[in-house]
Amino acid sequence: MSSSTRSFNALFYRFSTGVSLKSPNSFPIQGAVGLHKKLSSSSLYSSYSSCAKWVTPVEFEAVGFVRKIWTRGPLCMGRRSCKIAGRKGVQDAKKAKLYAKVGKEVVSAVKKGGPSPVSNTTLAAILEKAKELDVPKDILERNIKRASDKGQEAYIEKVYEVYGYGGVGIIVEVLTDKINRSVARVREVVKDCGGKMADPGSIMFKFKRARVANVKVTDADKDQLLTIALDAGADDVIEPSMDDDDSEEDKPERYYKIVSSSENYAEILSKLREEGITFEPDNGSELLPLTTIEADDEAMELNKELMSNLLDLDDVDAVYTDQR
Repeated sequence: MSSSTRSFNALFYRFSTGVSLKSPNSFPIQGAVGLHKKLSSSSLYSSYSSCAKWVTPVEFEAVGFVRKIWTRGPLCMGRRSCKIAGRKGVQDAKKAKLYAKVGKEVVSAVKKGGPSPVSNTTLAAILEKAKELDVPKDILERNIKRASDKGQEAYIEKVYEVYGYGGVGIIVEVLTDKINRSVARVREVVKDCGGKMADPGSIMFKFKRARVANVKVTDADKDQLLTIALDAGADDVIEPSMDDDDSEEDKPERYYKIVSSSENYAEILSKLREEGITFEPDNGSELLPLTTIEADDEAMELNKELMSNLLDLDDVDAVYTDQR
């Protein structure tokens, strides 16, 4: 997509695009705990006129919204073919981002408190989390050694807020050893894709932070999972719904989302292990929007391109959106 086209789209949406805000669909389970259904979303492809643009979606469902992180994968003409062709690439990209983030956290902890987890409680906590996330031991050892390099600086967490198309908000989480480099690259991507940087706090207040455990629908019975999660202190259990063009072949890629506070998260994971239920933990926490925004198809496509390009940056660890 050319810069002139992006500029036109940006101007067009500023004056003509309507925004629809809808509350999540839910029904009560116990008190404030609810079983929420994922609202449907559209996955679109994008392409350039002279070369292939690779975009594949990863969807994380949470309380009444769909969190979307975009990673590179084969260009496919249509939603269903993209899902089938890009699954392995998507999983590999998710792991690469996770390992990179944990590695940077290890470097920062060693820089501040030394390489011994016995005396460095921060490092000990990170190593425990890495074990929970199944991060390979060689990655941890390599980053502990890297922290001793004189030229290696400690990593600093930064959060950037972005206005997308159709009134959509985007949060960009960064862990960087060069703040000037990271902010320059984020600004460049946002500008090139027709978005706009937001002032601190302009979008963040629309999100809340929580711990999430992901369970494939093929790995657990819904009623059993609800009982385990609620007994362990979960705040919500989110049931995914089928999109219009989904089939039974897509079922293995759908997840229940167990949302909890940090205090109850370990207990929930322990209960899942006891019951023999396979799960995927989060990478420390997730940002969940309080409400979601329904953008039209063209706005969704433009936002997905923006999020994909942001996630391509080495300093960027996660991208969140309130787009449905």
